[in-house]
Order: sequence, then C-alpha cells, then structure tokens
Amino acid sequence: MKQPKKRRFQLNERQLGYAMVAPSIILIAVIIIWPILLSAWNSLFDYRLNDPSKAERITSLSINLETYADNRYLVYDTMEAVRDTMPGAESTLDNITSALDEQHETLLKTDEGLADRYEEVNTMLENYQPVNDDDLRLTEIPEAWTDGFTAALDEQTAAVQALREDAPEGAVQPLTDLESQLSNTKNAVLEPNFVGVKNYTEYLGNGRTWTAMLNTLLFTVVTVGVELAIGMLVALLINRVFIGRGLVRAAVLVPWAIPTAVAAMMWTFLFDGQSGIMAYYMAQLGIIDDPGVLLSTGAGGMFSVMFADIWKTTPYMALLLLAGLQTIPRSLYEAAAVDGANKFQQFFSITLPMIRSAILVAVLFRALDAFRVFDLIYVLTGGGPANSTESISVYAYKLLFEQQNFGAGSALSVIVFLSVALLSTIFIKLIGSDLFSGRLKQ
Repeated sequence: MKQPKKRRFQLNERQLGYAMVAPSIILIAVIIIWPILLSAWNSLFDYRLNDPSKAERITSLSINLETYADNRYLVYDTMEAVRDTMPGAESTLDNITSALDEQHETLLKTDEGLADRYEEVNTMLENYQPVNDDDLRLTEIPEAWTDGFTAALDEQTAAVQALREDAPEGAVQPLTDLESQLSNTKNAVLEPNFVGVKNYTEYLGNGRTWTAMLNTLLFTVVTVGVELAIGMLVALLINRVFIGRGLVRAAVLVPWAIPTAVAAMMWTFLFDGQSGIMAYYMAQLGIIDDPGVLLSTGAGGMFSVMFADIWKTTPYMALLLLAGLQTIPRSLYEAAAVDGANKFQQFFSITLPMIRSAILVAVLFRALDAFRVFDLIYVLTGGGPANSTESISVYAYKLLFEQQNFGAGSALSVIVFLSVALLSTIFIKLIGSDLFSGRLKQ
C-alpha cells in the first residue's frame, strides 16, 4: 500500500502577505524608526560633544577609566620631569603621589572586579588601542569617593601652584603641565546629565524656535500654493497635443533634476547684489528697490529661498498633476463641448473633480517635503540674515553639528518629526481616509 505523500509546507494567504512585506518593514525599522528612537533618547540628556564632562549619556555618577588612566599616567610622568628640574620639590611631589595613590586604592575597592578592568584599560592605552567598549570604559562610583577625590586634586593643584611661584625657570613649564593634568583628571568623573524633558521645555519656550517654526510654515504655505497653481498650468499645457511635446516635457523637468545644493549655489550667484543677473533685472523692473536687498534683508532672503524653491520644485508638482490629467477620458471633454461647455466650464466641471485625488496627493507630498526644507536654505542664505530665513531643520542642524549640542539638537529633530507626523495626520483626516483610492470623504 502506498504511503500518502506528505504535503509540502505552504503559507496561507495572510502569512504570505506578511512574508512579502517583512523586508520592507525591516528596512523601515532600521533606516527610519531606529534613528528616531535614538534621537528621542539623546534628547533626554544634556549631551554635548564639545564638553568633555557631558560627552557621554550618563544616568548615574560614573568615572571614565580611559580618561582616568591616561591622565594618571601623564601626572606621574610629569612629576618625574619636575623632580629632575627642581630637586627641592621632593617633599611636595611625594605628598601628591601619596594622596593620588590613596585615592586610587580606594577607587579600586569600590567595586569588585574594578581593578582588573582598570588594568585592562591601562594595557590597551599602553598598546595605543582605543577603548570602545562602554561597559569596560565607564563604571559607576560612590559620591563619597568622588568628593574625596575632587578635594584631593584641588589640594594638590594648590600645592603645585605654590611650588611654581618659587620655581627655577627650567621647572616652570613642567609644573604648569602638572597643574593642568591634575585639573584635567577631574574630567574623568562624569556627573549624571539626564535631564528628562528639559530640552523640550527649554526650546519650546525659546523665541528662536518659534521664529524658525513660523518661517517654516510660511515657506511651506507659500511655496506649495504657488507651485500648485503654476504646476497646474504647466501640466495643462504639456498635456495638450502639439509638435515637440516630448522635448518640452523633458525641458520642464530640468530644474527638478538639478541637485538642490547645486541649484542653491546657482541662485546665490544670480541673487548677488553686485553681479547677480536676477537681482539686477528685478531692480530694473521695479520689483525690488535695490539689487542688494535680496540676500541682505529678512524679507529679501525669504523671497529668494521661496523663488528658488518654486523654480526647482514646480516641475515635480506638474509631473504629479500630469499623471492625473492623463487618466481623464477625452470623451468627457467631447461630450461637454457638444453640450456647449466652454474651456473654463470644462476645467471646473470635469478636470478638477477628476484629478482631485492627484492634487491632494501632490499637495500632501510637497507640504511634507517643504516643511523639512534644509539644504536650499542652508546653502542659499544659511538661515540669515539674523536668522530671518532659518527653518526648524536648519536650527536643529546648527545645534547638532555647529554647536555640537546633541541633546538640544535631537530634541528639535524629534519636534520636526512630530510636526510632520501631525501635519500628515491632520491632512489625511481632513480629506478622508480614502485619499489614495481617488475619492473624497462625503
């Protein structure tokens, strides 16, 4: 009797659907969700890369064994140089050595296994190896030891300062180095810099933040509105049948194909008050009073970035609207013409209702993109003059990378993300959840 064949493993329809979207979900989690979560975590700390005492995310009183071991070696090495150049300092140097050794022994006894970790870190430093393992490099310490350690360093620093007053010329530099190294050793102790939502409350109460937010909203509303109007006209034009239509369609897309940073640099030269062609002709036509106002005044700067964005992104809007126009059957227009409808009546009765979904999708995408504007403004005006064109993304960048204030910059980044999410949610709620099916909420 034949054995029945075993059925091969098969996924049902739902499982197959999940399996198909799993790579996309993983990709989104790695590229989008993880950076957002990391920014949210950073925003809860007073995290500054330009301040050694705040260059780590610390939730409890800790010591950086790498910094401690490095400075401890430098202190002992410099003390030997002082001994060679100032024999009369033996007693003071012995006291410094004794005090540091006492604090060192006390430190190693505060945690079991700390002595072995310190030796491992010290060995890595001797071999010129970086200490990248935070679990090895950072360790919690009791507050009582920290107070004694800081007091001992301050006392020995004062003793070195007293030595330097009567030191011979050859010992002045080694004593200066020793004083600096004793002071730097205190930087090994890391105070907790967890501040919770302080960065959010501080910057949401900051006038500059709201100015940047208003600049962003103004930029978004004006540019998207103008791009929609001009993009509609361009889409209607290139949707018609005429000789050379393909060439015109290709030419229209050229501004959109130019990288934003390159386009911004180009407009910087065109708007220049001394040699800019656009600035010169705008002044000649009476649009502006003086060629120099475009990049040297707040209103001129905002006009410049808006003009450059409209020039570059209108083709994108036209392309999305053209796709909607090409879905409208020609028979509708022929029937309307037979009924005596003119071109304006056809546009408002046929064209607009038929491409409403395309318009809404185009406005949504462009609004979200415009709200996050960074490169155009940063290259064209740098957010100036006097922060008058600074968007919220530019402000976040300046905090993050120019001031290296990762805590505050991350808080602003999270605010940008939440603003974009809120904007998209409100937009979709207002126009109905059936946006992408081409129908409006009744």
